[in-house]
Amino acid sequence: MEKLVCVTGASGFIATWLVKLLLERGYTVRASVRDPENATKTAHLLGLPMAKERLKLFKADLLDYGSFDAAVDGCEAVFHTASPFFFNTDNPEKDLIEPAVNGTRNVLNACGKAKSVRRVIMTSSVAAVSYTPSRKPEDIVDESFFSDVVYCRQNNLWYQSSKTEAEKEAWRIAKEQGLDLVTINPAMVIGPLLQPTLNTSSAAILRLLNGSTNTYLNVALGWVHVKDVAEAHILAYEIGEASGRYICAESIIHYERITQMLRDLFPKYPIPSKCSDESSPRAPEYTICTDKVKSLGLKYTPIKQALIDTVESLVENKFLQKAD
Repeated sequence: MEKLVCVTGASGFIATWLVKLLLERGYTVRASVRDPENATKTAHLLGLPMAKERLKLFKADLLDYGSFDAAVDGCEAVFHTASPFFFNTDNPEKDLIEPAVNGTRNVLNACGKAKSVRRVIMTSSVAAVSYTPSRKPEDIVDESFFSDVVYCRQNNLWYQSSKTEAEKEAWRIAKEQGLDLVTINPAMVIGPLLQPTLNTSSAAILRLLNGSTNTYLNVALGWVHVKDVAEAHILAYEIGEASGRYICAESIIHYERITQMLRDLFPKYPIPSKCSDESSPRAPEYTICTDKVKSLGLKYTPIKQALIDTVESLVENKFLQKAD
């Protein structure tokens, strides 16, 4: 029996890995992209092993109501990964909030129409978990935490707000329509690029290597390997008992330690050794609980290996020159 699934925003970093692993597991994949005729943005998908036999591209846009209906109809699972990921914008409502929230609404409404869909797995983010003024440094952050939209908006944390608002809208629609929804909440996702474009999280590592900055941020973030995130999505579908939210982060690490790891691994690159905000206290490396996603059987790739894979991929894809 054909295992037919849909992946939205399929040309992206996480989504391409997800499509790759689904094809390897024998699934037939419907991949939604904004322009199936744009070979620059789809060739990497069509070049995946078994893509010729079991991958079909569908045209769909987050802001186009009903455009996901055809891709979703007949599928047993929908992996909703499509959502903008960047931080700098002059119009956050138009560029971040509307595509994230309205896109989620459009995809889940399509799932509600399609009686075939057994489960929806949505890519949310740790950005929708840990940004709240009520969180104390000693708190152990788990899936019960939700970012505070008012706090995010007041502090111009627009990406964090977009992911929080989109996930809350997803849970609202799922309850209203009786959909079985699971969310994966990854941290900063790094690792090998399968797509030809440079994604935001890989770009954060690139900036520490290519001499474009002489300082690192005073921020502690979660980090995780892209293959682990894709694997978590599939486990969240295949394991019937999976439910709710799943934080996906190997560990919370301050940029200071990330740069030290990079210096140890790649000493020939001009990696910054100075913090951009030395007048403020060092941002704490808070504790995050990922027992829930591990209960699905996920085994994390160590962050040092994820950094090695990222740098080697940046060189291979000609975003970074090989150090002499």
